[in-house]
Amino acid sequence: MPQHPTPRARLTAAAALALASALTLTACGSEQADSAAAAGGDGAEKVSVTDATGKKVQVPAAPKKVVALSEMDLDSSLALGVQPVGLTAGRGQKGAPEYLADRAQGIPVVGAVTGPDIEKVLQAEPDVILAGQLADQQVLKQLSRIAPTVVTVDRTKDWKKALTLTGQVLGKQNEAKTFLADYDEKTAALQKNLGDHAGATVSVARYSAKGTAVMQQGVFISDVLKDLGFKRPGIQNDKGQGHSTPLSDEDIEQIDADWLFIGTLAATGEDADLFGELKDKPAYKQLDAVRDGHVTEIDGSKWTSLGGANAALSVLDDIEKAMVK
Repeated sequence: MPQHPTPRARLTAAAALALASALTLTACGSEQADSAAAAGGDGAEKVSVTDATGKKVQVPAAPKKVVALSEMDLDSSLALGVQPVGLTAGRGQKGAPEYLADRAQGIPVVGAVTGPDIEKVLQAEPDVILAGQLADQQVLKQLSRIAPTVVTVDRTKDWKKALTLTGQVLGKQNEAKTFLADYDEKTAALQKNLGDHAGATVSVARYSAKGTAVMQQGVFISDVLKDLGFKRPGIQNDKGQGHSTPLSDEDIEQIDADWLFIGTLAATGEDADLFGELKDKPAYKQLDAVRDGHVTEIDGSKWTSLGGANAALSVLDDIEKAMVK
């Protein structure tokens, strides 16, 4: 499913007035502002980080109120022990991705996958904003007037790089290193426990009202499967043009593999109901993975969306349950 282009964030009259007031209060010249930031002129210690675009941003050394404007930012923050004060609704979700819903309970929604709501971000009063892979320069400019804004996800969408950068922004570098070391240890252990299934072909697909789609290279789940040494079938070895690649019903065999992991973005709703219909289709039943009993229904918000640190560890658990007897 190709990603939708990010529209410009909604800026209401109230938000515009608040932003104008903020600018008036701090209108002491860009050079003076930069100097004050470097010296901690507002009374708080600042550090300089280089974001995913290569831009240097001055951020608080110990931020207290963090807004997370992507699923991966929310995941990274929670993995590092930081509870954001605002989050972006997950892909196909009304709030946090389902796999993070319990841990993110009570965090206000300040935007959607398509972009942040500037007024709601302003109301959250953040001291730092994690901007995910946001590329709209006008929106980024609006956000930076509210608080230091850091683009955390680069074109590779590498969750490990994003976690490391987020650790720098939040003053949690050691926690990020510890998390990654734990992930590497669990990955190595799982590879060993796979036994005869090590090196098997693994397919990951998502079902929605638009039909079946597969996850190609260049997305979160493909990176995790590569860490485990799995092979991928057909076009899943190639980099996709969008976040996922749609298939027609006639091409359903392209989701076949030794092991198939398939699901929807939400456990309930239209997509979940339609997924039940897919499983009754003869073409689906004839897949080798289906006939061999090697199909696992997954949480699509975890496996087939932007992903993150917690998602990666949870995917390892899902694979272990499915493939290790």
